[in-house]
Amino acid sequence: MKPIGPIPAWFAEEEGMLLIGGCGAASLVDEAGDTPLFVYDMGIIEAQIRRFREVIPARIDLHYAIKANPYAPLLARMAGLVDGFDIASGGELAMALDAGMDPSRISFAGPGKRDDELAAAIHAGVTINLESEGEGARALAIADRIGKVPHLAVRVNPDFDLKGSGMRMGGGAKPFGVDADRAAALARAMIDGGGNWRGWHIFAGSQALDPLAIIETQAATIDLAARLSDAVGTAPPLVNLGGGFGIAYFPGDERLDIRPIGVALDTALGALPDILQSSAFAIELGRWLVGEAGVYLTRVIDVKRSQGETFVIVDGGLHHQLAASGNFGTVVRRNYPMAIANHFGRAPETQPVTVVGCLCTPIDRLGDKVALPSVVPGDLVAIFLAGAYGASASPTAFLGHPSPRELLLG
Repeated sequence: MKPIGPIPAWFAEEEGMLLIGGCGAASLVDEAGDTPLFVYDMGIIEAQIRRFREVIPARIDLHYAIKANPYAPLLARMAGLVDGFDIASGGELAMALDAGMDPSRISFAGPGKRDDELAAAIHAGVTINLESEGEGARALAIADRIGKVPHLAVRVNPDFDLKGSGMRMGGGAKPFGVDADRAAALARAMIDGGGNWRGWHIFAGSQALDPLAIIETQAATIDLAARLSDAVGTAPPLVNLGGGFGIAYFPGDERLDIRPIGVALDTALGALPDILQSSAFAIELGRWLVGEAGVYLTRVIDVKRSQGETFVIVDGGLHHQLAASGNFGTVVRRNYPMAIANHFGRAPETQPVTVVGCLCTPIDRLGDKVALPSVVPGDLVAIFLAGAYGASASPTAFLGHPSPRELLLG
C-alpha cells in the first residue's frame, strides 16, 4: 500500500457524490458531455487571490504565469483579478491579448524566442525579459526595423537558488536568464541602444513549501536587484521577485503558510536600498493560484487482475495528466490525491489497486498501489490538484486519443 497526497479539506460530498463548486461530479460530466474532464472552481482561485492580497504588502503586484493553465475562459476571468500576465511564447502572447490583458502588463520570458515572437511582442508593447545578450541584440535590431521602441527587462540567472524547491531555476549553469555577473552590462547596453528598460526578472525556483526558504530567497533577490541597479546607475521600474509558492501534492506535504512571507516582505520594503525606493515589485505565481482549484475526472473502463495485483483502467491518463503520472519534473513517483467521486468518503478496501490510463505504455500510471473503495466499471476517479500543468502540459496527441474536456465553474 502506498499513501496518496492530502485531498484538500474544502471538497465535500452529498449522498456519496463528490461536490465541486457545489455541483455533483456526475452531473458535471453530464454537462460537459463525457469524460475525461478537467473541472476548475473559480471560487477556489478567487479565495487564493484574496489570501495573497490580505497578507502580501499592497506594493507587491500579483502576476499570473499563464503556462500553469491557459484555458481561455479562465484567462478571461484572471485578467480582471491579477495585476499582470507572464507568458513564455508567441502563442501565449495571443492568448493573453485575447483574454483582454493590457499589453503594458504582460511580460514575456523564455530562452528561445524566435524573431517573429520578438517582433509580435515589440509591436504589441509587452515587456520582453531578455535571456541573453544575443536576444537583446536581436530585439534592438527588430525594433529598429519595425520602428518601435522595445520594452526590455533582463532576466537574471542568480548566483543562488530556492532551497527545497521542486524545480530550481537559478544558481549554476542554466539556460534561463543572464548570469548575474553580466546582467548589469546587458541592461546598460539595452538602455544605450535605445530600449525602454523595464527592470529585472529574477526567478530562483518553484514549488517550495518552506516559507523560510522563500523569505531567504526574496531577501537575496532584493539585494541582488539593488547591486545590479547600482551597477547600471538607473533605478529599475520593476523588480519581478519570481514565485516559488508551492502546493501540497504528496503524502507528508503541508499547505504553505504565506503569512510569514508577507511579514518579511513588509519589513524588507520598509528598508529598501536607495536605488529601489521608487521601484515597483511583483510576485509571479501560476500553480499556487490555480492548482488547488482543479479536479480531473476520468471513468473506469475495466478492472482486471494480473499476477495477484488489481488494475483499475480508466479512459484518461498521462496524455492529459502527465504530472500525476510522475513524468513531469519529479524524481521519485508519488501519488497525487485521488478518490472515487461517486463513492466519496467511503472507506477504502484493504487490498490496494493500481490506477492506470488507456495508453499502451507502462508509464501511464495515475495511482500506484493505492487504497480506494471497491471499484467497478463506470465509476468516476477524481484526481485532485489538477488545476495547473494538466491538459496544456501533457502530450494530448499521443496515440490519437481525444483531448480532455474542460469546464470552469463560478
